[in-house]
Amino acid sequence: MKAAKGILAASTFALMLGSSPAWTAELRFTVWTGNEAHLAMLNGIAESFKEKHPDVTVRYETIPAGDYTQKLTFQLAGGNPPDAGWMMEDAASTFANAGVLEDLAPALNAAEGYDLADFSEPAMGLWTADDKVWGVPFSTSPFVIFYNKDMFDSAGLEDPLALAEKGKWDMDKFQEVAKALTEANGKWGFEFKDGQGYDTRIMHALMPPIRAYGGDVWSNGECGFDKPEAVAAVQQLHDMVFTDKSIVPPGENGDYFSGNAAMTINQISRASLMPDAGFNWGIAPLPTGPGGEAPVIGQAAIVVFAAGRQKELAAEFVAHMTNEANVAEMAQFFPPARNSVLSSEAFTASNKLIPAEQMEIVGDAIAKGSVLPSHERSPQLLAAMKPRVDALWRADANVEEALKAVCAAIQPQL
Repeated sequence: MKAAKGILAASTFALMLGSSPAWTAELRFTVWTGNEAHLAMLNGIAESFKEKHPDVTVRYETIPAGDYTQKLTFQLAGGNPPDAGWMMEDAASTFANAGVLEDLAPALNAAEGYDLADFSEPAMGLWTADDKVWGVPFSTSPFVIFYNKDMFDSAGLEDPLALAEKGKWDMDKFQEVAKALTEANGKWGFEFKDGQGYDTRIMHALMPPIRAYGGDVWSNGECGFDKPEAVAAVQQLHDMVFTDKSIVPPGENGDYFSGNAAMTINQISRASLMPDAGFNWGIAPLPTGPGGEAPVIGQAAIVVFAAGRQKELAAEFVAHMTNEANVAEMAQFFPPARNSVLSSEAFTASNKLIPAEQMEIVGDAIAKGSVLPSHERSPQLLAAMKPRVDALWRADANVEEALKAVCAAIQPQL
């Protein structure tokens, strides 16, 4: 009994000092992937952290991407914050300005051999302010075209990679082949990212063509949806959905990964789904347009939450997770922001599912591309624009007028 009381007293004393006994050292880490290959890799990195902290475990909590930012906000507001987690680029400014992110600079600078300067300065742009670091990008991943080579072959068409190599892969050719594929195969020519282009992936659907036309959705406090470049880009998409009937329309499921659409847009992390696809496939750059090459990059970073119970330990884990060796490990799914890894053969050979020459497409897009737009009021902007964008996706919609309505809705937030 005396021994039991002694143990209890020691545990209570440790809690009074603000630390946890070794056997309770667990970090909660939120992610939006449930992919087994991703989680196996992440758990391997967590396991390697035990070399220095044998009593620390990391528990990854999956929140679906479409609900991620909202549910994370609820956890923070409800006093149940995770210790660390992933964060999307469109939420970076919102969370940093709200003061809920911990400055990681002290932990990163203290980590042996870390070399913070190895990270691309443009890639760090959303995540730094003065000498503070609010997040470390783990995925600076450009959008690419995934294509079903079997469908292209059966339709007698050159695939997007071959067309790109000839300089013929542009928005007009994209529309042409999508329609031809639909007619030849009786399946959709193209599907928006994860089939969510009308819902949670609105910006992922609209940004690539708008940038290819030389436009933007907003810049310097001014809405760009109603500018001629954006109108022309979205009109082309609208024509493909309702006139050509080559893009999966609202309310329908295409699912490129099960062979029901010939092309989709996504990031190389989705290559992990391809071994079970049952068809030959490849990746290619986004089509160019009147604005020239305009790769679009989705970015995500690892952050530590200021309200977390184990901030210092969590920051140390982030430093471990984003050291050069672990960034090289993650590069198979998540293109890195570390220059030393991005320029290495280790990167081009990192994904066993994608040939090195196609991985070079990814590296080239990172060098030339720009990140999806962010704003400190991103949640309000997306909420304001959603009903107006919904109105766009009707067969009889006036695209120009619908986009003017989008601007009217979001301009006060800009």
